[in-house]
Amino acid sequence: MKRTILFLLLLWLTGIVPHGTYAQCTADNQAFSPGEDLSYKLYFNWKFIWVTVGTAHMNISQTTYQDKDMYRCHLITRGNKSADRLFVLRDTLVSIVDHELVPYYYRKGAMEGDRYTVDEAWYSYPDGKNHVKQRFKTHRNEIRQNDQKSSVCIYDMLSMMLRARSFDATDYKVGQKIHFPMADGGKVEEQTLIYRGKKKFKMEDSKTKYRCLVFSFVEYEDGKEKEVVTFYITDDKNHLPVRLDMFLRFGSAKAFLTEAKGVRNPQTSIIK
Repeated sequence: MKRTILFLLLLWLTGIVPHGTYAQCTADNQAFSPGEDLSYKLYFNWKFIWVTVGTAHMNISQTTYQDKDMYRCHLITRGNKSADRLFVLRDTLVSIVDHELVPYYYRKGAMEGDRYTVDEAWYSYPDGKNHVKQRFKTHRNEIRQNDQKSSVCIYDMLSMMLRARSFDATDYKVGQKIHFPMADGGKVEEQTLIYRGKKKFKMEDSKTKYRCLVFSFVEYEDGKEKEVVTFYITDDKNHLPVRLDMFLRFGSAKAFLTEAKGVRNPQTSIIK
């Protein structure tokens, strides 16, 4: 399965996603508020040397959708001029969720290499069920559509991230596997995370040290487990993603948080 840097960047925050009807999909947001603004620097290992290849930027704002006050999450990734010579990366994502973190709309426009795709999802909840209508436009301008109703909570990459940030990982066990459904590319697929425990580390090009929760996103090929990404989120109420280690088919990549504005809670995971 194709995994882009953007896809991996989004997966590092996903955690346990509860199954059930609309009412059971709601959550109390404890992690973020409108005005949060996060910036990242992306690196790639080129012939044993780590080089800067681009940036990512994510912000959360207040919006109105279907005449209701909601949150709008906007994420952009951009490759720099050096990276563009090898591979163009211009991805823009938008997700709209209500104040109980239930998803209503998602869009991903992705320019990757010479291919541009558009992925959209609309959510509704008739009779307490979860209904997602998907539309995927391929790089050949082919349209794929999919309507799916389910008794379990279905999320896209961004709404899963927002939902997972309010989970309490106190009772997580090292090695615990977490399964969740995700709408992406005009279909819904099950994904797997593994909790690896806690770790302290010093941020790249900085004296700042963090106490983090560590997770692995894995795939299975011929019954064998393959690690795709290791990600670090702060062990505090913010659950900020601060580091990402990616194991790609064409090499290794990393992402580091460079700036965080408008953070809702005290950053108690920073080690003095």
